Amino acid sequence: MDSLVQTPVTTSAEDRARALQPLLDAHGAEMDRRRELTSEVVEALFEKDMLRLLLPKSLGGQEIHLLDYCKACEQLAWADASVAWFVNQSNVSSATSAAAMSHEAAMTAFGSAREGLAWGSRHNMSKAIRVEGGYRLTGTWSFASGGRHTNYLGAHSAVLNPDGTPHMRHGRPDDRSFVFKRSDAQITDDWYVLGLRGTGSDTYTVTDLFIPDGWAPAREALEERQVTGPLYTIMSTLLYATGFCAVTLGVGRRMLETYIELARGKQSRAATSIMARNDAIQREIANLEAKLSAARAFLHEAVVATYDAAAAGNLTLDHRMRLRLATTWGMNAASDVSIASYRAAGTTAILDANPFERRFRDAMSASQHLQALPPHLEMVGRHLLGTENKVQHL
Repeated sequence: MDSLVQTPVTTSAEDRARALQPLLDAHGAEMDRRRELTSEVVEALFEKDMLRLLLPKSLGGQEIHLLDYCKACEQLAWADASVAWFVNQSNVSSATSAAAMSHEAAMTAFGSAREGLAWGSRHNMSKAIRVEGGYRLTGTWSFASGGRHTNYLGAHSAVLNPDGTPHMRHGRPDDRSFVFKRSDAQITDDWYVLGLRGTGSDTYTVTDLFIPDGWAPAREALEERQVTGPLYTIMSTLLYATGFCAVTLGVGRRMLETYIELARGKQSRAATSIMARNDAIQREIANLEAKLSAARAFLHEAVVATYDAAAAGNLTLDHRMRLRLATTWGMNAASDVSIASYRAAGTTAILDANPFERRFRDAMSASQHLQALPPHLEMVGRHLLGTENKVQHL
């Protein structure tokens, strides 16, 4: 097993992501058509070691600062949102799992630069039965982004005793993630969607699959943490949120840049001058630039504050709430920029041959994700007001 990449990483994740942009641009339409990444893109991600950005250094990973991770995801998304979505999903999933697994199991699963992890969202219709030495897992999960390009899948489930009662661990109901070979699952090719098509986020099923103890991490249980560090203290939900927000910012930036380039030379048939001389267009572009830049600055500020607090051992609920606000508001602000840029382009935007159409679909699909939903803002509002609150997704 090549536990470390063949060539040591000597450039930043952001620079490596930027270097991939021409390739991602060239393959974007084909990945959208295939509903998966091309082999050339997958190999380039392996070569640039882009699937171990957050993995603990003790496992051969890079364990980079969360701000650097943000910037890398944004640069990838500027070229192709599906690639960036997969990179974020895989990095957070593998890193947070590895931090709660035994060193041996984590090295086996994630020690190679060619290994990632895909899994679907948690629900209450699966079951993991506690048995000697491990668990018997049964269930179906959807949205396994990038799962066509990983050897491992994962799933989440509450744990039950053989008699059907909740299994207790650390004084509370046991809830775990389970990592297993993709070949152990039945894959359903059902990823026919509006956007982010290249992620190939299929549905998969396992039935009575035995998962050894070492491959069933309780990612959110501090009692079982094998690796310490600020990334793993922040934990998975806000790491996902950070990366996905960066993805929407990258798409929004590309859409706005394309709008500006179009406005420099296009004249609408309903207008008397080119778009660049239109006061309303000038004002809109300035406002969109301010909105996107503000969202990015807010995200980066909250990321640094949260990461630094986690590193110092004084991460608070206030930090978590502020990062939640920055990520959810940022995703919606970036979506607004993408929508405005698409609408401003007129019929130019609807053509497959032009840069707007696919990226608009990607932006709209990203905007529907759990991390972007308005109830998160309501929760933060209640926190700021000091009223009764249900704290979740932090």
